[in-house]
Amino acid sequence: MSAERGTPDASEERAEDITVRDPVSAPDAEGRPRRTTRRFPLFTRDTARPEGGGRAAPGDAPAPARQWPILAVLLTVGLGLLLTALDQFRLGTLLVGVALLAGSLLRWLVPNVGMLAVRSRFTDIVTYAGLGLVIALLALMVQPNPLLEIPFLKDTLHFTVDS
Repeated sequence: MSAERGTPDASEERAEDITVRDPVSAPDAEGRPRRTTRRFPLFTRDTARPEGGGRAAPGDAPAPARQWPILAVLLTVGLGLLLTALDQFRLGTLLVGVALLAGSLLRWLVPNVGMLAVRSRFTDIVTYAGLGLVIALLALMVQPNPLLEIPFLKDTLHFTVDS
């Protein structure tokens, strides 16, 4: 409070007391608007769930069924890593790349993917697809006897390493 005027300073006003007629940002659990301004609050109390981050199955389903998209991707990646550990490098890494590509496809097509949703839908799709594509292409180019040869990469290697 200001000693001279006996009124609260602007810094002492609570954010809940301010009313602005801008569009509503996000509803709370009961569906009521949490704040009436588009400005970010000074202090955040929680984080927004990513789009599609709800349960992938109804709430009365068992836990694995509710998170089937992330479990499918993780089990496929785990199988790929196991094959890699068992000296099947090309097949294992290819399986890891395909699992990430499948995760990207699931994120695009399935509305609620549970914990597979980490960021916005676009960011998740680009990240999963980009990493999956790079890993799959590298798995196809593994020596000896690569299944995929990209000519400019051989020239790049000869340019960087003199024999």
